[in-house]
Amino acid sequence: MSGAHNMEKFVQVQTVGQTFDTKKGKFVALRDINLTIKQGEFVALIGHSGCGKSTLLNLIAGLTKPTAGVLLLEDREIAGPGPERAVVFQNHSLLPWLTCFENVYLAVERVFGTKEGKPKLRDRTAAAISLVGLDHACSKYPHEISGGMKQRVGIARALSMEPKVLLMDEPFGALDALTRAKLQDELMRICEATKATTVMVTHDVDEAVLLSDRIVMMTNGPAATIGEILEVNLPRPRHRLTLAHDPDYIGHRAAVLEFLYEKQAHVEKQAA
Repeated sequence: MSGAHNMEKFVQVQTVGQTFDTKKGKFVALRDINLTIKQGEFVALIGHSGCGKSTLLNLIAGLTKPTAGVLLLEDREIAGPGPERAVVFQNHSLLPWLTCFENVYLAVERVFGTKEGKPKLRDRTAAAISLVGLDHACSKYPHEISGGMKQRVGIARALSMEPKVLLMDEPFGALDALTRAKLQDELMRICEATKATTVMVTHDVDEAVLLSDRIVMMTNGPAATIGEILEVNLPRPRHRLTLAHDPDYIGHRAAVLEFLYEKQAHVEKQAA
């Protein structure tokens, strides 16, 4: 396998389907998902509630196994969870009895503990905490810091594993608009610095357009699949204030809104 091929086809999702057994019988969550992600690319998954965005993310994470098809990372089958695919959830899931530093250290130790000594592990932890701008909160406990800071610790923990793929499930969904904007800007800076391949589930159209190289728009569930994929050709680095008036940005935004509220509109009507 050539290196160039691996760069282009870093993550491959091949005719993946996911069916769950429920009390009412089989529930088809996803069908015929085909997606290839390049190394270093930022991909957003967007769609209405129940469209299987998180299900797809969990499949890439290896937290669930597909009932049909196969998922590959660097041409190797994804058979279970692993540190090369780090996940950031909406509820940061920090351990409340550990400080910010200790929460990140735990992940570092799990990944590198057998190969590296404590000083190196501490350096890795400190570097990840620095990357998300939390040096000042190292020794604080989760209950002593804001929701935005907790999410930063979650991101630091994921980055500290030096993952090949960073998977994020609505990481800013529970935050207020200002904190959210700040963390989006941070995330762009971090992705620029680490060149991380990132897949992010979001409900937020502006977030998707601002952050992504491509936006994968999912059809409504059940049996959701990929409806359209939008290439976001906006030069980087991106600045939200400049983009607010940029006709390309406005066009991309309109395309996603049109998909969600015209082509996939019936879900909202049912829910109302």
